[in-house]
Formats: sequence, structure tokens, C-alpha cells
Amino acid sequence: MGVGSYRPRRIVDNHEACRLIDSSDTWVRSRSGIVTRRWAGPDESLGVMAEQAALKAVAAAGLTAADITCVIAATFTHLKQTPAIATEIAHRIDAQDAAAFDLSAGCAGFVHGVVLANDIVRSRGGHVLVVGVERMTDLLNLRDRSTAFIFGDGAGAVVIGPSTTPGFGPVVWGADGSQADAIEQSIPWDALRDSEGEHEFPYLRQEGQRVFRWAAYEMARVSKRALEAAGVPPADLDAFIPHQANVRIIDTIARQIGLPDTVTVAKDIVTAGNTSGASIPLALDAVLASGEAGAGGLALLVGYGAGLCYAATVAVLP
Repeated sequence: MGVGSYRPRRIVDNHEACRLIDSSDTWVRSRSGIVTRRWAGPDESLGVMAEQAALKAVAAAGLTAADITCVIAATFTHLKQTPAIATEIAHRIDAQDAAAFDLSAGCAGFVHGVVLANDIVRSRGGHVLVVGVERMTDLLNLRDRSTAFIFGDGAGAVVIGPSTTPGFGPVVWGADGSQADAIEQSIPWDALRDSEGEHEFPYLRQEGQRVFRWAAYEMARVSKRALEAAGVPPADLDAFIPHQANVRIIDTIARQIGLPDTVTVAKDIVTAGNTSGASIPLALDAVLASGEAGAGGLALLVGYGAGLCYAATVAVLP
């Protein structure tokens, strides 16, 4: 029903992102497509960013916070084990008595949240706010050449509510736990607690080539299955909005599922970097704001990431 986003003020180019690693602007652009990314400042917490995105989404839906009956936050960069950041978001926007919980599925979290929200509305009614929000810089090792230049911060939100016609196709989702070590926290919290002497703070690590191969080819198959489940040919799409992991992955998936030139392919990663659970709603908001796709059009949403988890569905754009 409505979409909103928040992008941190600070814009970081490749030269700055690469200052502690052996890399360059040319290499980063050629390998990832990233030109800039946004890094949050001290006053741009998860709660602050999520609040701003959420308020915009609620307003775009023509609602008030009193209409929100549930808040789902997709994030893995909330550094408090409990309580859920969703409870803070609900409080910040004054969604009194709304249910609120976090969802952890890495970069696939937002689409998981959307799918759950769809089912909640179908079974209970109401309006569900889904927020993808990340401060990737809190778990970023700027000396790790495989991740230092990739990630950015931000928040995106959508409101999902009742409709007289279906707004989502069937979900295609799953996980391959045999590859859980491909993207992971460098050390678990208990290892940090139990270690003697100084220990490096946990950070996100990944095996880039391994993830690239899995995402580029497995997600093409998942995308095809989602389209088939919804009964939507690729040419009927208005937009393809995948997780913004890498421009080369996005192009490979688009090519393999046979998207014609008439379909807008979101590439928010070029200026936002990989914002994990926030990447799809940020890209969605950018596509709608640009006019490249509009209300009533069909978009294929595909999230994938740590786990290795994935989720895909076709959605009607607000």
C-alpha cells in the first residue's frame, strides 16, 4: 500500500571505502558495479533510520500509525540480543499495541517479512509494517578486502494491508544450510566472551566467489519458479527488484530468466552499496520514485543471503 526509505547523509566513494585495502575505484566498479554507498553517522541508529522510512511508508499508504497492527523488522545488525528493534520502531512511530518482532534471514529477510505480512493480513486483517533496516558498518571490517567496499547502511519500509484482489503470488523460499559458512559472523558472541585477553570485535565475513556462483545461478532458478507459481511470464513484469548484492549477479539473473528490455531492472547498488535486508525496499522506493514502474505494475522480488537463505515472490506495486 505504501513504500518509504531513509538513506544516511554521508556518501562514501570507492576511494574512501578502499583506503585500508589493496583495491581501487576501477576494480570495485568492474567487479561489483558500486560507485558510492551511504554510511550512517552516530545519530543515525537503526531505530532512527527505520522510523523515518516507516513514517514515509505509512503516509504513502494514506494511513496513520494507529492503523498499524503489526511491525516486522528484517535486520541482522541489531547489536542487542533483546529486545527486538521492531518494538522500538513501533514505539517511535506511535503504533500503540501493535505486535512487533524481528526477523533474521540476512539479505533475504525483507522478502521473508513481506511473505509473513501477507499471510498475517489474510488471516487476521489489519495493516502490517515491514521494515528492512541495517547498519552494516557496525559489522564491517575495513581491512577485509572481500567485504570492506561492498556494504552500506539504510532503511526501507512497506505497508501491507487488505485488498479485494491478490497482491502477491505464491512464495518460493528455502535455505541451504550446508553452505552456512559462506556468509557468517567471524566469531560467535560466546567466543568473544570466553576468550582471554583482547579479541577482535566480530565482523561479517563471506566467501565472495562461492556466494557469487550460488546466487547468480541458483537465484535464476528460484526466480523462474516464482514467476511460474504466479502464472506471470517474464515479459509481463514491470520491474525486477532483486537483493542488491552485485550488478553482475543482477545482470546474470535477468539474462537467465529472459527479461526483455521493457522490464526495469533495479540497480540501486550503484549508489547505495549492498544494504542487506534494506536493499530491496530501498531499490523498490527508488524505482517507484523514478517513474520507471508505477502503481498496479508487477514486480519480481528476490532476496537471498546468509544461511544460505532465499525467498521470491511476485508483487503488485502500490
